[in-house]
Amino acid sequence: MLAVAILAAGRGTRMKSRIPKVLHDLGGRSLLERALACAAGMQPSKELVIVGYEGEKVQRSLAHLPQLEFVEQAQQLGTGHAVQQLIPYLQGFEGDLLVLNGDVPLLRPQTLELLLKTHRDSYSKATILTAQLTEPKGYGRVFCDEQGIVTQIVEDRDCTPAQRQNNRVNAGIYCFNWAALAEILPKLQSNNDQQEFYLTDTVSLLSPATAVDVEDWQEILGINDRQQLATAYGILQTRIKRSWMVAGVTLVDPDSITIDDTVQISPDVVIEPQTHLRGKTVIATGSHIGPGSLIENSKIGENTTVLMSVITDSAVKPNSRIGPYAHLRGQVQVGEGCRIGNFVELKNSKLGDRTNVAHLSYLGDATLGDRVNIGAGTITANYDGVNKHPTVIGDRTKTGSNSVLVAPITLGADVTIAAGSTVTESVADDCLVIARSHQVNKPGWRLKLPAPQPRAE
Repeated sequence: MLAVAILAAGRGTRMKSRIPKVLHDLGGRSLLERALACAAGMQPSKELVIVGYEGEKVQRSLAHLPQLEFVEQAQQLGTGHAVQQLIPYLQGFEGDLLVLNGDVPLLRPQTLELLLKTHRDSYSKATILTAQLTEPKGYGRVFCDEQGIVTQIVEDRDCTPAQRQNNRVNAGIYCFNWAALAEILPKLQSNNDQQEFYLTDTVSLLSPATAVDVEDWQEILGINDRQQLATAYGILQTRIKRSWMVAGVTLVDPDSITIDDTVQISPDVVIEPQTHLRGKTVIATGSHIGPGSLIENSKIGENTTVLMSVITDSAVKPNSRIGPYAHLRGQVQVGEGCRIGNFVELKNSKLGDRTNVAHLSYLGDATLGDRVNIGAGTITANYDGVNKHPTVIGDRTKTGSNSVLVAPITLGADVTIAAGSTVTESVADDCLVIARSHQVNKPGWRLKLPAPQPRAE
């Protein structure tokens, strides 16, 4: 059996933020969510999050994970003190405890699997993840014998000058035999500069304790300030983009592109510079995205182009063209073979197949059939100041330039709206609609300007 505990009680004062450190975003997920996701593949029987500062806010952020148990650390008196709070929650538990930090977001699942396997194969009471750093300042040092058995762990602030020469550092990731750990947790002392209870002190009381070096030292990077958050984001992006290029996706200028690791991209997609893919976005094969596009929580069908446009919470079927400078938002559904062109905004609207909205239009709360053509400058006046109202447009209907459709309204199939019309009443099939003022010309009329005033001397 395996229990996982995430240390997430700290405030993170160096972040200079009212938001708890572990809730800061890294590539579409909080630091804490990333730690939890890394351990999820190990299928733990218990998942515990130790909270303190703004604990209720942390709990609310994880409400979508009902399997979690939250443990309060009212006073933050060190990592050992945090794990002491688990004792009532793990009464009678027989198995191993994996301890992770909520501010270490770059761990790979295979690293944790190696840690657990080593722990169990060696029959260790404690196993600690370590790394060899060329610049180990700030990290606790781990001292081992030739067999990798830990002999001592010393916090950086407590190291002697000679001890600081050791490059093997503590990553703050542990695997314990819980029964053995629970027995010695009450014995921890706070005899150190910080007067805190260090979890590292348990290692000297548990024998044998084994060290496992991580292959990629970047996995253990912790987040303490905004600069480190940006560094972690750069590392994460490098991983993501490398994996997509290996999988057959073309990134024209990887340095200017960002992709959340929740995004799915099929082979033979081309991503142009200055393009950003967020959330649960799915890009189907053969599509060409960018340059200069933002797509968030949206599905893009096969062989679709999205040029210099923004798409959020929407879906576009195959063989469509979006942009430049189009904005789709609020559950828009675009049919197959559509054209959504320059300076078009669609909100909460559904478009049938081969429907075109080529330029300078706004459609909100609208349902369009197949092969509809929306002329330049057409808008749906969907808001009366209190409520939003729907517009329905039938198959093959055409609107002339600068048409206004005042909702609620229904236009039938094969309707033609004359340019410049303001349509306030529903229209049956097969109609021509002309709804504009009659033009009046007044010969000999000229604007009378006021007489010039003398200049003051």
